[in-house]
Amino acid sequence: MEVALIIFALMLLAVVGLGAYLTVKAVGAAKRGVERTVVEARRAVEDTTLRAKSFGQVGVVGALAQVRLDLRTSMRATQQALADGVQADASLRESLVLFEQLSAHGHELDGQLKRLEQEPDRRRTAELLPDLRERAAHIIKAADSLRWAARDRARRFAADDLSLLSERIEMESGALRDWSREPVDDLAAAAAEWDAAQAAGSAPKANAQSTSTPQPQSQPRPTPTPTAPPAALNPPTPTVQYPWQKAPRPESAG
Repeated sequence: MEVALIIFALMLLAVVGLGAYLTVKAVGAAKRGVERTVVEARRAVEDTTLRAKSFGQVGVVGALAQVRLDLRTSMRATQQALADGVQADASLRESLVLFEQLSAHGHELDGQLKRLEQEPDRRRTAELLPDLRERAAHIIKAADSLRWAARDRARRFAADDLSLLSERIEMESGALRDWSREPVDDLAAAAAEWDAAQAAGSAPKANAQSTSTPQPQSQPRPTPTPTAPPAALNPPTPTVQYPWQKAPRPESAG
């Protein structure tokens, strides 16, 4: 009884522990999902604000907003392309590592541009703008290079696979269209080949027998046996011997 209670208690603890673990995992996944949603919503709001500033404002503020928008758009597109490509091509992991290092420079520049948007000294900001724009152009160029290289690689692999598949399909289509030879013709051709093989095999045997077996000598024709003269017109009637009659004695026959 005590053993059964201990086993039941252990099973209950295992079920409770598993339930707690699953609950923590579910809560963590939900939390990460909420955080991801919040980040994406904040990013969308910020991009919309930057787009509005770049189109609605002129001068230093509009220029800063346009630089930030171009930088963020290029970096986000490159990150998405590499993240999608690394799942199918493991060789892109090194490119992803390089992009993470490039992202550090991008985040640093984006933060600096964001702080300059709140800078009251517009003249000083205007003096720094060419250098900031040049740095952003270098980062965007590097990000675009990685993104287009990954896309070109994926497109080349897809083209090679499609070419190989097309060749296999053409071969299969050619085999399916080969209806010029009917099954009856195939059987007739096979029978003819079999007969030719049998004839070729029997010819050497016949030649060997003809060379090894001596020809028989001609034998004289047998003399015909003389036939008996024809019987008389009225031959004597043979005597009928019945089984109950006694056989004649030899001395009475003379």
